[in-house]
Amino acid sequence: MGFYLYKGLKKPLVFFGLKGKYIFYAVGVIGGGVIAALILSRFGLLGSLLGLAVTGGGVYLIFKRQDTHGLYDKTKNFDQIFIFPKRLNSKRFLKHGNNKKTSI
Repeated sequence: MGFYLYKGLKKPLVFFGLKGKYIFYAVGVIGGGVIAALILSRFGLLGSLLGLAVTGGGVYLIFKRQDTHGLYDKTKNFDQIFIFPKRLNSKRFLKHGNNKKTSI
């Protein structure tokens, strides 16, 4: 007796343009921003607007971090040297009956 395992679509969850772990970061920033706006509302309308502006800035920074760092944590090695081989001319190898030597 076997069981089928649903593996999903192998794509990250997307919500309002945020993907995967950045959704949780944004929820945390928005939750903290709402609490900050409620606390700063003791100082009047200007305090609550300041709290909401900081929340909006935090969400903007999360969008920018998603764009620059991506969804997955990968170490980047900028000191690598990539050497690509010269492309071979396949027409030269496919000639039949031509016994002339050609230089590379």
